[in-house]
Amino acid sequence: MSKTLLAIATTLLLLSTTVQAKDEVLTLPLGNLLTTEKAKSALHPVPVYFAGQAHPEVTKTWGEVSTSRKTNAVGKSDQEACEWVLLSALKVLQEAARQRGFDAVVNIRSKYRHNEFSSATEFQCGSGNIIAGVALKGDLVKF
Repeated sequence: MSKTLLAIATTLLLLSTTVQAKDEVLTLPLGNLLTTEKAKSALHPVPVYFAGQAHPEVTKTWGEVSTSRKTNAVGKSDQEACEWVLLSALKVLQEAARQRGFDAVVNIRSKYRHNEFSSATEFQCGSGNIIAGVALKGDLVKF
């Protein structure tokens, strides 16, 4: 009996040390995500510009806004979950612009775990076993 318990305990110990929660910060391409049908159906008609992207001349600035969004990642690829939660976060920034009477959100940066990441072509996403998250900040402006 003690050999059986020892074998079970050893097996459980080995399994518990090999099973670890995934917790990564991914840098993913924006690509043409913002022009897809998925983006068109999810987002408001408020232009968004990531840091470094060209945009019309700004005539008035409200200031910076930020958001942090999460989504269920179960059964989705990292890219699929991260793209979906990116669209969700962008929509929150767009809503902030609309509510305050501003035209667009510019200078959008990722800010995951207090680390700011600026890119005109990429964004960062936290990816776990069951949750994906994106944190963004950007400036509300009028053109």
